Amino acid sequence: MAKKRSALVGGRRENRVEPPPPQVNSASGRRNLVVFFIISSIIATVAYRFRQSSPPQYQELYVYEQGLVTIHANYQDVLTENSKVSENTSQRHYNYPVLGYITPWNSRGYELAKRFNSKFTHISPVWYDLKSQQTSLVLEGRHNADRGWISELRKSGEALILPRVVLEASPAVLLGKEKQRNKAIKLIVTECKEMGYDGIVLESWSRWAAYGILHDPNMRNLALQFVKQLGDALHSIGSEKISGQKLQLVYVIGPPSSEKLQEHDFGPKDLETLSEAVDGFSLMTYDFSNPHNPGPNAPLKWIQIVLKLLLGNSGSRAQSLTPKILLGLNFYGNDFSLSRDAGGGGAIIGRDYLALLEKHRPELQWDKNSGEHFFIYNDDKDIRHAVFYPSLKSISLRLEEARSWGCGISIWEIGQGLDYFFDLL
Repeated sequence: MAKKRSALVGGRRENRVEPPPPQVNSASGRRNLVVFFIISSIIATVAYRFRQSSPPQYQELYVYEQGLVTIHANYQDVLTENSKVSENTSQRHYNYPVLGYITPWNSRGYELAKRFNSKFTHISPVWYDLKSQQTSLVLEGRHNADRGWISELRKSGEALILPRVVLEASPAVLLGKEKQRNKAIKLIVTECKEMGYDGIVLESWSRWAAYGILHDPNMRNLALQFVKQLGDALHSIGSEKISGQKLQLVYVIGPPSSEKLQEHDFGPKDLETLSEAVDGFSLMTYDFSNPHNPGPNAPLKWIQIVLKLLLGNSGSRAQSLTPKILLGLNFYGNDFSLSRDAGGGGAIIGRDYLALLEKHRPELQWDKNSGEHFFIYNDDKDIRHAVFYPSLKSISLRLEEARSWGCGISIWEIGQGLDYFFDLL
């Protein structure tokens, strides 16, 4: 399984901002020969300049030296170069916070976290769930925790370890009673102390939205107060790793479901309310499309709209909180069936993508509207598919977008990507 997220994908489909769908090039008619050569010359010149120009901080990176960060990507280069990176894997090139998620069902992420530890400021293994047990609460997941890996990670870099905790507990049980809220916080703080974590990543907003409690002003206030109380409790505890540093809280938030904020959306006022208690907001800017609505994973224009909705106008209080936003980058993709009778398709990870390239040897096409590469193929049953998977160019554009805002980034999840992606971080 490529990913387990709780984003409100289904609720985002109506009234969403749709970029025009990518168009598959068809054979064109006979053109004037002179015009053809003029256009070809212009394209060649632009392509050359594009491949030769790169941000100054990236000029010595392998992927730029080889001209791989380009809209003119091809499957041969991906298959040949995907495992190659610059010799110096310890140097960071993205100077804002970088959080990488790791899942226990994908062991490759554990290895990549060690190899590229210095690229990250935070590593979040997806280990814990806080659940209701009759009228009580339990924190499950310590069996997932790998102490040996944690020890190796500590030795190989400075990344903070903040395991993710998902609040599965019923809001009626968790939020309705002060005693239960206090117990939940104590369970989390105690686990951090006993395991030597640097804090946690908390995911709860999408769960609360699914329960329908965020429409109720009183319950919404209790929900926000719980997050604030948890943040304050973590900030009262010193980190075992770094003298003088407190435990941190990163909070997971989904993107608004339309161009106008809905009642269940996490918006600028919520951001301001939690600003003092939360150290970072992991913004899930991916899963824009799904098997019922095939298309890009995270259109760049949509990302820009989401940031504007969340952060408000220039000069607003929310705008000043931009450094705490961790813009979501997907390291997975999607293989969509374009036949309504074929099941729709679903998520793919790096090895799946490479296998498809090896088998079908497709032409990689650039969709300028979304800022993503894709390709089309027919499977063994002659069913047509569209495959969207991150490329060096699509990732570099999103890093530049985040940098222009002054945002950090959060990656779901590092084990699903290709090695040379990390050259950009």
